[in-house]
Amino acid sequence: MKFFLDTANIDEIREANATGLLDGVTTNPSLIKKSGRDFFEVITEIAKEVKGPVSAETVAHDHETMLKEGLKCAKIADNIAVKVPLTIEGLKTCKALRAEGIMVNVTLCFSANQALLAAKAGATFISPFVGRHDDIGFDGMDLIQDIRTIYDNYEFNTQILVASVRHPVHIHQAALIGADVATFPADVMKKLANHPLTTNGLAAFDKDWAATGFSIL
Repeated sequence: MKFFLDTANIDEIREANATGLLDGVTTNPSLIKKSGRDFFEVITEIAKEVKGPVSAETVAHDHETMLKEGLKCAKIADNIAVKVPLTIEGLKTCKALRAEGIMVNVTLCFSANQALLAAKAGATFISPFVGRHDDIGFDGMDLIQDIRTIYDNYEFNTQILVASVRHPVHIHQAALIGADVATFPADVMKKLANHPLTTNGLAAFDKDWAATGFSIL
């Protein structure tokens, strides 16, 4: 499974990238607003920091304008994945951008039918939002399982990018299902490594080692 960071904070991205575990970054208008910086400035900086795909989202609702925005975003760097919404206009834009060889992340997916349409439009990534699905009383992981089954049935190449991840359990479940990518906030990435038995074990080793009086260096 590939790990993407869902943020527009360059410090968080650099910290995660230093682990060698970061495969890409996703952004959206809300994250750009939170950064308080210029859209193109932020995306350009992230694309230089990260070798993998960096999602830059369009904001228009009509195909013609969305396509212009997408083409402009794609010029920022070769690793830009243009993000479009899962609407008919967004799917038309996806098809057009893919014809130009540009990566496309189709976002705001909440049903398997929507995911099927995105795959038929040639999307590089489909972003089902599991956390928001959970919020309204549905199991977001059921959606991931349905999409995985459909994509495998027809050998679609579209990668399932699990979004709106709230906690490590989402990542665990998505990995068991076979999702291709998970994107999550920086704090969730840190939580993946945490376990009380690891912490307790390390403390015991430290105590015993200190009692030996030895030094490795």
